[in-house]
Amino acid sequence: MFEKMNNKLVFLVLICVLVSCNTSKKIVYMQDADPNLKDSIAVYQGIVIQPKDILSIVVSSKEPSAAMVYNLPMSTYQTGSTNVASYSQRLLGYTVDMEGEIDYPAFGKLKVEGLTRDQLTTMIKKKLVDDDIIRDAIVTIEFMNFKISVLGEVSAPGTYNIETDRITILEALGRARDLNIYGRRDNILVTREQNGIITRYRVDLRSTDFINSPAYYLQQNDVVYVSPNNTFAARSNINENKSAHVYISIASFIFGLTTTVLTIVKSL
Repeated sequence: MFEKMNNKLVFLVLICVLVSCNTSKKIVYMQDADPNLKDSIAVYQGIVIQPKDILSIVVSSKEPSAAMVYNLPMSTYQTGSTNVASYSQRLLGYTVDMEGEIDYPAFGKLKVEGLTRDQLTTMIKKKLVDDDIIRDAIVTIEFMNFKISVLGEVSAPGTYNIETDRITILEALGRARDLNIYGRRDNILVTREQNGIITRYRVDLRSTDFINSPAYYLQQNDVVYVSPNNTFAARSNINENKSAHVYISIASFIFGLTTTVLTIVKSL
């Protein structure tokens, strides 16, 4: 009697363990990571400038008056509600046109598309020094409208402004407060638009291989989408289907499952 009861308890425990292991394999990140090994990753090359980017370009010098002409003025904008308004200031930026150019003081049209921030910094500084305009020029360039969107099964979907030009897919998901329990870790879709061409990448967070994906480092205007797992998708279909036979089938399944559980408990 007791031996029979113990066997059944062991069987139920094994079922619970197997279900738990199967669930963890679906949600744990980088399951194949070996703490004793170091994974190599490609050196980050930086994002390149594209049309419609807005660039902050600030030139500094020991003689502020010499650099003033190369700096755009500050703009004042309102923040907060209408009743409690506050005002802040920020630099105006240079917008890259559809030809990939900006109109820069004294130099006229500059082709900037395809350059990294560091490359453009070097180019402008070289022009200022070589033309003997500002010999001690310090040029600082930042992206003013670098943003990414994180959608789908995350805790805080939305569009996020990025203060630097370097962000990984893990950092982006962190800003969205991580995937919720219904998000598929093995099917992250990154959509990227460059030069009028849309490219899509699939990322599996359960494997360390994703660090070698072109989508590991995100670029401006990337869209990260987390698709729902089968459980959530099935629940959504049930909620949308109002036909009576669906509810009858569900009720029958629950009744049968309850009967089976009660039978097992009584036999212990």
